[in-house]
Amino acid sequence: MTRTAENPSVLATGRGKLVLALLCSIGFLDFVDSVIINVALPSMQHHLNFSEQGLQWVATGYLLTYGGFMLLGGRAADLIGRRRVLVGGVILFALASLAGGLADTANLLITARIVQGVGAAFMMPAALSLITTTFTEGSDRTKALGIWGGVIGLAAAAGVLLGGVLTEKLGWRWVLLINPILCVLLIAGIYGLLPNDKRRASGGSFDLPGAVLGTGGMLLLVYGIVEAPHSGWDSLNTVLRLGIAVLLLIAFVVNEQRRSNPLMPLSIFRIRGLAAADATQLIAIGGFITMFFFLTLYMQNVLGYSAIKTGIVYLPVTVGIGLGAGVSTKLIPHVGTRPLIVGGAAFASIGVFLLSRLPVNGEYVSDLLPGMIVMSVGLGFVMVSVTNAANAGVPADKAGLAASLLSSSQQLGGALGLAVLTTVASSRTTDLLTTGTTPPEALASGFNRAVLYCSIAVLVGAVIGLGTYNTRKADAPMV
Repeated sequence: MTRTAENPSVLATGRGKLVLALLCSIGFLDFVDSVIINVALPSMQHHLNFSEQGLQWVATGYLLTYGGFMLLGGRAADLIGRRRVLVGGVILFALASLAGGLADTANLLITARIVQGVGAAFMMPAALSLITTTFTEGSDRTKALGIWGGVIGLAAAAGVLLGGVLTEKLGWRWVLLINPILCVLLIAGIYGLLPNDKRRASGGSFDLPGAVLGTGGMLLLVYGIVEAPHSGWDSLNTVLRLGIAVLLLIAFVVNEQRRSNPLMPLSIFRIRGLAAADATQLIAIGGFITMFFFLTLYMQNVLGYSAIKTGIVYLPVTVGIGLGAGVSTKLIPHVGTRPLIVGGAAFASIGVFLLSRLPVNGEYVSDLLPGMIVMSVGLGFVMVSVTNAANAGVPADKAGLAASLLSSSQQLGGALGLAVLTTVASSRTTDLLTTGTTPPEALASGFNRAVLYCSIAVLVGAVIGLGTYNTRKADAPMV
């Protein structure tokens, strides 16, 4: 696309750079809060007397509503105004974080995290859709989405470092209490930099049945997946939860086909390669998220690393992600997104595979670092390329929907990966303990087995990536 006076570069302006920095900061805050809490969990358990299962819900409560309300949040941004929805999400996120940071009981903290996830579910798709509707010129959008993808990838690694520093230096409450301070700054930036877009739908025309069925189905699906390792995958509770979730989502699709004003216009899936991009996000990024979880447990529970040391170990990962994101952003206009998705995921799967062979007495330089570097560079390629591919050719009135589908895929993949592979790791560890294997060796072997499956998931993501549209610019064909 040739840049003209009628089609100037927004990103070249100082205001455009500030808008992009603001929106990427919002995405970073949302995603980092699904990771940052993990390092603080032992301190929370000690101070608030959590049970083991209750402690899990500090992390999964956020994931549940974050994934469950994402579709509603994305479509609400399209219909009632992106800035309006974004501000509402930030305010809810800030209030829930404040309540969680001040919580004096386990139940209050879990409730706060559940509400915090709702706020994040409205923030994330609104922010991403604002990027795609603000930076519309081809190279601008490629660069903006490249930076967004890199920032979201960085959040996965940076969250461990930030959580460790805040927990050890200020206490676990500051993992949450820092959010309201940041949200005040974000709201000031939103009102100062973002125009107030128009409402596109009246309350009477809103698809309430679709909202209830879609949100209810997603919530129950994520809840069923999260609880399955505890209830048993073949238990009646799990079968009922997942079965009802599927029925609700089928009813949602039927409702959307019959509505003149659907919450999720199914025509969006006619955009070439969009479904494959979302599926790649679900499988590959789900593998990455799960890998970070087990790698962190390995460093703390097997190698005995402190929270801060664990975070510092992830610093090369942030560099690798930044390098991969930067290079892929420059390559997209020349080779397109498909080769970068496929090549990046295949390359990253090698790094994850190396991390599935960590010994019980692993050394950082010889055992951890090589795999982390290879994995992180590949992750940078995947995040940037999938984000571009999933937003190419999407009309402005469906930008929030496309953003929510991509983000929902990520959260659902993470929930599914953690639920399934936690069972795999626990089963392996238990089996070895019964044979007299030492606890550290049994734990390491369990984590390695789970990470091996993560490498397979990332490699499968590379195969699915072959079905994405090989876009080199934002206005890919919608066929």
